[in-house]
Amino acid sequence: MIDMGSELSTGSRRDMGREEQIKGMIFDIKRYSIHDGPGIRTTVFFKGCPLHCLWCHNPESVDFKAELMPRPQLCAKDCFSCIDACPEKALSKKEGKVHVDRSACTLCGVCADVCMYQALEMVGRETTLASLLEEIEKDRMFYEQSGGGVTFSGGEPLSQPAFLEALLDELRIRGIHTALDTSGFAPTDLLERMALKANLILYDLKMMDEEKHKEYTGVSNRLILENLKRLAALKREVWIRIPLIAGVNDDEENIRQTAAFLKSLGGIKNVAVLPYHRGGCEKVKRLDKEDRFRCFEPPSAEKTEAVRKSLADSGFNAKIGG
Repeated sequence: MIDMGSELSTGSRRDMGREEQIKGMIFDIKRYSIHDGPGIRTTVFFKGCPLHCLWCHNPESVDFKAELMPRPQLCAKDCFSCIDACPEKALSKKEGKVHVDRSACTLCGVCADVCMYQALEMVGRETTLASLLEEIEKDRMFYEQSGGGVTFSGGEPLSQPAFLEALLDELRIRGIHTALDTSGFAPTDLLERMALKANLILYDLKMMDEEKHKEYTGVSNRLILENLKRLAALKREVWIRIPLIAGVNDDEENIRQTAAFLKSLGGIKNVAVLPYHRGGCEKVKRLDKEDRFRCFEPPSAEKTEAVRKSLADSGFNAKIGG
């Protein structure tokens, strides 16, 4: 680790003006994560994604702007102070709960500010490079003790390249391990540049059939597959993550094609099977986006284990979760 009193750190402090100017949009920071790379990690969730996976468990991550997400279970009976506070009159009482007129809401956040019960949440906030680095540094002790670091997830971090690159550069100077969690849907030169700066790439591989990929994510998988080939050629450390959705990509043919493709790349060792859960369904309702996403049945434990075993039998270090 680099001594924070070193010349590099002094130089970093001299660039605080630059750090205050570089900004990005995030929607969450999760500390003490043990599922987003090695050791104990701080996972920073970027807001905005070019894909629209129908099963997304973080539906609040897709749009690039801030969003208002009510928590009706926390709303106090007969309070409704938010209704009076809303300057656009976008809130009303409906069936004993606060109703949001999305067409009138300007996302000013006043309602969330006045709600003492946190029943209204603004999802997404702009932050500066300096502010986020300060948050990350609070957990340095855990990184050093566990071999952990920082993971950038989303959303899609590559959709905010300037902010991501500045973070990767600064954390490299500070000696903090970085992992980039990506869908791989980004310009190849951008992905390669970021991959050379990050210590680890967590790469989502959803399905091999292009038409099904378009149907369920909104985009072709051609660029994603080509980018993974390029990463393998760069000899970067890549861990594959396969979100497993029953009836979508859990069939034997897709798993067979996935394993064959990964074997053809050479150098890919770690594959994680991530069984779908319905945690995003409630958030979809709270965002009034039921027409944009779907709830699926989670794969059975037996099916998930069968997929893991199939990948392990193909020579990969395959596990469930993480």
